Order: sequence, then structure tokens, then C-alpha cells
Amino acid sequence: MPPAASFSPGDAVEIASNDDGFRGSWFTGIVIRLLSAPSSSGRRKTAGKATLRYLIQFDTLFEDEAGTKRLMEEVDERAFKLGEEVDAYYNDGWWEGSITAELGSGKFEVYFRASKESIQFKSESLRLHREWTNNAWFPPFDEEKRGSAAVEAKVAGTTNQRFKKGALVEVSSDEDGFRGAWFSAKIDKEISKGKYLVQYQNFRNDDDTNFLLEEIDALHIRPRPPQTKASGDFKLLDEVDALYNDGWWVGVVSKVLKNSRFFVYFRDTNEELEFSGSELRPHQEWIGGKWIIASQ
Repeated sequence: MPPAASFSPGDAVEIASNDDGFRGSWFTGIVIRLLSAPSSSGRRKTAGKATLRYLIQFDTLFEDEAGTKRLMEEVDERAFKLGEEVDAYYNDGWWEGSITAELGSGKFEVYFRASKESIQFKSESLRLHREWTNNAWFPPFDEEKRGSAAVEAKVAGTTNQRFKKGALVEVSSDEDGFRGAWFSAKIDKEISKGKYLVQYQNFRNDDDTNFLLEEIDALHIRPRPPQTKASGDFKLLDEVDALYNDGWWVGVVSKVLKNSRFFVYFRDTNEELEFSGSELRPHQEWIGGKWIIASQ
């Protein structure tokens, strides 16, 4: 049985980076969803340990220079290891101990030398023990040979994908009233590196003679997402895209009705609207050149 996730969607977290120039720094963000958990059939491992992977949205890092689109990245939660020295949060304080047993489901047994006690903790109540020595923390924050329960950023960087003429894509906008939605379009041509002329498939130009052409930067373009489930196959609290006002808007299934009808709640506008199953699709994120969907 795979271990339970240490973090849940909406949790506020801090993310560390080992990139040059950022080592030792932490950035605040929120957990969007759990992407993958280790299983008995296929385990991802970091330093020999199975790990969990999350989709994180940063609070203060943005994808664009205008600061309108917060950066989202896949991050790993590194696992603790047997014998590591840790601090455990207990009785309103951090107490130094060492891990003496891995109990599964994200739990560990910690032995406290001072009191000669062994107590069980979840990983979110532990942190790697460090000492302040010679005006520096030891082990340093970029130490790779030791485990940590903190979420550590694995920054993938901006995708270098280029789109060919005629490619079917989806386009987003930072304009008021359109943020958070994706609209169907087709690549007309590449204008320069990172900029394209696209033709919308639902919006007409001012004189209604053809579909609207617009110059868009690559950060606001992604491929069409693949179909991942049959129309109408949704459950309560599934994260979905709903087709509304000619665009796909992210929401959550708030009520399942009869005859493949659903109510969807939109957080950004605090609205709840009714849709047929054919007007919904599973919500996916285009991250690092691949599609990411919440674990089923």
C-alpha cells in the first residue's frame, strides 16, 4: 500500500532550490495537487528512497516579466532515512532525536537520547537536524547526501518546444475577464523565437470575414490536451475544465446529477454552473513539456 501524502491541495509550503545562486533560499507556495505516489508496481526513487511528487504554485515567482502568471513546478518530497538526526515538533517545540524505524505511510519512530523515549511522528512533523557552526548551518542546505522532509524544488525551466504551422493548440490570455481560460486556436506562423501568429477557432475578426488572428508569446500557448476519460465519467470533487463562453475554464465538480449532468464550482469567480458531461474534461497542466493530471 503506497504511503499517504504528507501534503494536501491548498497546503502552504516552503520550497528549497539547489540551483546556482539560490542554494539555501526558500520560497513560499501552495500545493495544487499530488501528482504521483510510490506503488508496489512502479516506484520513483530519490537517493534510494521512494518519493512523492507534487504540483506547486509559487507565491512570488512568475512565468512572465509582467508578474501576471505565477510559476508552477513539479517538486519532489524527499524522504527521511533510517539513522538520520532530526528535529521533531512536540509539545510546542522542536526536539532533537534520531530516526530508529520507518513505519510506512509517512510515519517514523524517533528516539530522544535526553529522555530515552521513542515516539512516532508523521514526516510533516520532522525536519533535518542542523547545527549553527562558524556562522553557517551544518549540514548545509544544498547537502544532497542527507534526506529532508521539506519539499525541494526541481526546477525544470521554460519549455523550448516550438510549434509548427497548422498545429492545433490552446491559447491563454492575461486580460481581465479571460484569465484562467484556454481557447482553441491554430498556429498560423512563427513570427520570431517565442512568438507566434495564431488563428482562433471560435473568435471572429471585427468585420466578421474570418477567424481572429493574434500575436501570442509561447508562454501563453500549449498543445491540445489528450482525452483521458469517456465523456460524463466524473466524480464529486474532480478537477475539470468546463467549456463556457468559447473557452475552457478550470473548476471542481460540486454535485453529480442524473443523466450525465454536473454542477461545477469556479473558485476564481465563486460561481456554480450546470454542465453536461460532454462540456467537461479532466483538468490537466502542461508542465515541463508534458501533460500532468491529478492521481486517480
